[in-house]
Amino acid sequence: MLNTKNKVIREIWSLFILVVIVLTLKVTIFELYIVPTGSMENTIMTGDFLAGNRFVYGMRTPEWIGIPYTDIGFDIPTIKFPSFREPKRGDIIIFKFPRDVRQKYVKRCVAEPGDILEIKDKVLYINQEPYLLPKNGKFLSPELSQTFFQQDIFLGNYGNKDHFKEIRIPKKGDAIKISPENAQLLLHIMLLDGHKLKLVKDSKTYFFTMTSPDELFRRKGEMNVYSPYFPDGELLVPWSINSLPNGILYINDTPISELEEYVVEKDYFWAMGDNRDDSLDSRFWGFVPRDYILGEALFSYFSLDLNTWIPRFTRVGTILE
Repeated sequence: MLNTKNKVIREIWSLFILVVIVLTLKVTIFELYIVPTGSMENTIMTGDFLAGNRFVYGMRTPEWIGIPYTDIGFDIPTIKFPSFREPKRGDIIIFKFPRDVRQKYVKRCVAEPGDILEIKDKVLYINQEPYLLPKNGKFLSPELSQTFFQQDIFLGNYGNKDHFKEIRIPKKGDAIKISPENAQLLLHIMLLDGHKLKLVKDSKTYFFTMTSPDELFRRKGEMNVYSPYFPDGELLVPWSINSLPNGILYINDTPISELEEYVVEKDYFWAMGDNRDDSLDSRFWGFVPRDYILGEALFSYFSLDLNTWIPRFTRVGTILE
């Protein structure tokens, strides 16, 4: 009886060690990702299981421990190891979604820090040169968007998914003038740089966050009767602000009115889906901070047709390019 009990304990312990090893490999060496949407078709298909390289951009130790797909857990100090190289145009990157860091996105990096990006008649231009659609990329329709300004486009007045005004991808050390016309851009970058922003108005204090209420609802599936977001609560999102708001705006307890410019503290990238007409990407939510990039997607190790639940064996081992 005692031998049987000891054997069970040893098996459980062995299984525990195996799970720890697998999870350690996942968060330090390999990034595993299941693709739920068609934003990268036909390079990556909906239902592809991807393997990514965490080493190439600098391996990180876990920064959060908790129950997957929930908010139950806690942050822990993280260590970043030296990178073999930096992300570059053309890489397929796996990164934390800036508007909900519990989610992971996979897109193609199309612009690097300091690049000038513009979209004219569906054609992407980087530094005034056309940046061709990837080999397996596609447009679902040749027709151009008829509404020049889309409400949900990044920074509000930059155009639409087919026409996007010229924008510089922020680079560490860039100086941005503090002015009403730069309000949304500044709020986004200050938050992503890791600063705390608050607005004091009519004796009330409102805090800015990059976590979207829509993404929070989508992930958790429910919202409290009392919303933490303005106007019911105390949280503001930067894309709801069209100009410098009335009241006193603080960055780390310093009134922004005392500053003439803001110096960018991180490098940023611009990511887009290869399926250009059906991709929620940087055109809609903006820049990807360098430290949000987790790894480079390498190949599909399994694939499942999510409509029929039949494996697509022809996709197994597909190298992504």
